[in-house]
Amino acid sequence: RLSDREEEDELAAEWHLGTRATALDTAGRSVTLDDGRTTRTLRTDGIVIATGAAPRTLPGPPLAGVHVLRTYDDARALRAALHDGTPRVVVIGGGFIGAEVASSCAALGLPVTVVEAAPLPLVPQLGPDLARICANLHADHGVRLLCGTGVKGLRDDGTGRVRAVELADGRLLDADLVIVGIGVRPATGWLTGSGLRLDDGVVCDAGGVTSVPQVVAAGDVARCAGARTEHWTSATEQPGTAVRNLLAGTTVARHTALPYFWSDQYGTRVQLAGRHGPQDTVRIVEGDPGDRSFLAVYESDGRITAALAVDRPRPFMRLRRRLVADAAAPCGPPVAPAAAPGADS
Repeated sequence: RLSDREEEDELAAEWHLGTRATALDTAGRSVTLDDGRTTRTLRTDGIVIATGAAPRTLPGPPLAGVHVLRTYDDARALRAALHDGTPRVVVIGGGFIGAEVASSCAALGLPVTVVEAAPLPLVPQLGPDLARICANLHADHGVRLLCGTGVKGLRDDGTGRVRAVELADGRLLDADLVIVGIGVRPATGWLTGSGLRLDDGVVCDAGGVTSVPQVVAAGDVARCAGARTEHWTSATEQPGTAVRNLLAGTTVARHTALPYFWSDQYGTRVQLAGRHGPQDTVRIVEGDPGDRSFLAVYESDGRITAALAVDRPRPFMRLRRRLVADAAAPCGPPVAPAAAPGADS
């Protein structure tokens, strides 16, 4: 229903829907396809690998009442389960998926516990100071957050349905519904034996070009210049660069877009742009973390490297544009420190 037939016709593309790619022969530049009934080979001149990622799951047999959230069907199944009575919910993983799911459950008035193995959620993305502030959003809305303990396993009720989550420290959490949000694995299983370098994704350079001629990668499956960026902004920006290089037959462009993501939690929008390091200092330049509405910057040697906003979209977007302009200028001046609180800069 979201497709545009006229746009599809303009592409003059041949579509193979309901068909899986099961193997890649880089020497013969061919892909093995399986539609569930027959297997065949499709020969190509160039290949774009964009198979994304699949959610990580907990070890053990599958149990009813345990969900992941990745696809449209996952979302529909989870919505139905959340509206089936008043289930006790345990969310495993305090990252963006976990926080957003917990937020939705709290809005429905459901009892929710979030379990996070790290001392605080989102430390790799936000750093400890700002991660602590964002973690307080859970308590603000009556959600229990348990950090610093992993999950040993799930307990069933004898009928194949989950009844509790057993933590690594021995505690048991009663649960009618469990949502697992512990990250994803790049979908590279079908590429085993292809000759491509695989290491937490398809290894490629900053332009999405792999070590095999005429093969590029983009999105969650691509490990570009040593990193995978699991956000849809990267998945929409990387393909243009990768395909330009594919058509050129070499790396003529690199993906240099400034990292950016956002997350909606408890009616609050969290936005982050830029690249900050563990030694960067953090400064609040507008608002007050106690009010859950502020703009903060990360700084290194007097230069702003990244910005985080909680419910401050307009000043954040202004600062993001400045960061983008600075990143695009090879010899441009660094972004100056932000103005004092309340200033319109």
